[in-house]
Amino acid sequence: MSRHVIEEMLAIMAQLRDPEHGCPWDREQNFASIAPFTIEEAFEVAEAIAAGDMDGLRDELGDLLLQVIFHARMAEEQGLFDFSDVTRGLIDKMVRRHPHVFDDRQGASVAEIKTTWEAIKAAERAVTGVVHTSALDGVPQGLPALQRAAKLQKKAARVGFDWPEVAPVLAQVRAELAELEQAMQSGDAEAVADELGDVLFSAVNLSRHLRADADMALRGASHKFEQRFRLMEQQAADAGHTLDNLSSDELEALWRAAKQRLAAPDRV
Repeated sequence: MSRHVIEEMLAIMAQLRDPEHGCPWDREQNFASIAPFTIEEAFEVAEAIAAGDMDGLRDELGDLLLQVIFHARMAEEQGLFDFSDVTRGLIDKMVRRHPHVFDDRQGASVAEIKTTWEAIKAAERAVTGVVHTSALDGVPQGLPALQRAAKLQKKAARVGFDWPEVAPVLAQVRAELAELEQAMQSGDAEAVADELGDVLFSAVNLSRHLRADADMALRGASHKFEQRFRLMEQQAADAGHTLDNLSSDELEALWRAAKQRLAAPDRV
């Protein structure tokens, strides 16, 4: 991307935020009000990637870049920093954290690169005065729950708090499900929610041990459910019905038919 294109986009954002002639909606925004849009755009980038939609990815990356520019503009208006500061900080960080590319440590192994990366991050925190007292520090509270659970587990694993293989992790999932069933029998809604959280947390741990991204796995399952459900609706409509006037048995039959129709040739 040329400097001219970036400058044009920065100028557009400045015009949108102009106190007198800008857009009323853009002018009234602040960091907090824009933050949800920033998160949403990041997820839409992930969705375009999952769908293999490269045209969509191009557009979504533009929308995500807009969020960065928006935040940088608001910061500039308050005399905090500007877009150049953001990009300069990023450039310095990437060069600093990749001595195996930009310095004299070329040929380092992946394990050495990870160790160096963590050491550099620790040094950066020391310079800024940020003191971490726990191995779990540095995991943002605002992360989506599945991602935050996985990051907490990875950090714990770095200091040895982890199962060495998959079998005990799977056993833990089963144990948590049993505890959930007990809570359900008790009728204690708070206990049910607590045990359900344990089930989900242990499922994320299982996905980590299986080297599968829990968030992407759940997205895939949701997409699969959506496809099957929409096909059920279509099949019901073809027969002159809607799903809400069918019996449980009829719904189950439609579900099985949709599942069979959409199954991969080698997976039913």
